[in-house]
Amino acid sequence: MGHERSGSPKRLVKTASISTGKFQVSGSNERIYRSLRGLEKTASTSRVLNLAVLSVRNSDNPEHAAKPIFRSQILNGSVVLKHRLRADEVSLFDSLQRSATKIIVPFDRADLSLGGRTVFVGEKGWMPVLEEIRSGKEDILRDVEILEAIDEMPSLDPFLLREHMKRRGYDISPSHFEISAGDADKMQRFVGGEIARLIALAYGGTGSSGATSRLVEALLSAKTDERLEPLRLTLQLEGESYREGIFSWKGFLYYKWVLNSLWPQLKEVLIEVMKLRVIGPRDRELMVLIDEMKLRLRNAMEGQVKAVMGYLKTYDSVFTQLTEGNAAAFRDFLLASPEMFMALGDGAGTLSHVATFWRYRFPKGKPLMAPMGEILELLQDFEAGLGAEQHPLSFAA
Repeated sequence: MGHERSGSPKRLVKTASISTGKFQVSGSNERIYRSLRGLEKTASTSRVLNLAVLSVRNSDNPEHAAKPIFRSQILNGSVVLKHRLRADEVSLFDSLQRSATKIIVPFDRADLSLGGRTVFVGEKGWMPVLEEIRSGKEDILRDVEILEAIDEMPSLDPFLLREHMKRRGYDISPSHFEISAGDADKMQRFVGGEIARLIALAYGGTGSSGATSRLVEALLSAKTDERLEPLRLTLQLEGESYREGIFSWKGFLYYKWVLNSLWPQLKEVLIEVMKLRVIGPRDRELMVLIDEMKLRLRNAMEGQVKAVMGYLKTYDSVFTQLTEGNAAAFRDFLLASPEMFMALGDGAGTLSHVATFWRYRFPKGKPLMAPMGEILELLQDFEAGLGAEQHPLSFAA
């Protein structure tokens, strides 16, 4: 399949391959599409918003069509990725950055492996490329605003993405942000336990479980709720600072819940990755490389876990100060925490992607084995996401 860099609006996804002796290891975009094929059952992850699958799944849902994310129906059938930039992609941007939001418009929504047309949000000359991809300028400014809002987020976690869009005033059907009722209930119970001490401080007593539940619901709502007035007074926040502070707080609570739920699965992956075995043809040099990559991946995952735990410990520390009466410390933390919030979201999203896709590829009880080319591809993709790729395989011409 052809591929043209920015400057040509008709850019296509590259599907190169890497030659390694007797074996062929697919290139980065081919890895992306193989991974996306695996999402056709789950639609989205923290790194992927699969609007192509959602559009098919909600074809009989009138609200989905009436309240879309984008004005362009072509973009409403796209796949949005939080993509770790490769070495040859960094120069596409004016500023130095590690990751970007990538839009892929597949040639066939039912078969993502066929490839599609792509553009990064904010890359040099991206507006003409976007205009060509979406087939026209009509309502393009609204779509650009949505893409830039998505680009602001550290991950594509559906709860936070939905809240982010509501906070900006966009009326989008909830069917675009798949959050199961079960997950919503679990998160609400988790948040209730987390803020019980704060409710006692702000409201002068623990109150009934029903009252606590209503207050948690108000906190997790995207709307300003008068039931939170005592909390607002406790935090001494006004206007936009209050809205931004509450959103940041919800973000920390959300990621804490996600990671709390993810720890058991991450522990399993850390053990299983070292047990992964090659089946079929093998090459001695590549076997050594796989062993090195498995060790690097495990170390990178442990490092990422340590980093996100550090962010959460910082949050816990200032939250404890709040419950002890030092509202100023927590307020200042919320207002000064965007950088930490982004780092936490990026780290949590990467770990979630690794754990989710690993379990998809290797279900519990199934053999931990795969062909050599697939293992190299999988490990390289995970390493790149974690920023641990030390010996990238070069593309063949």
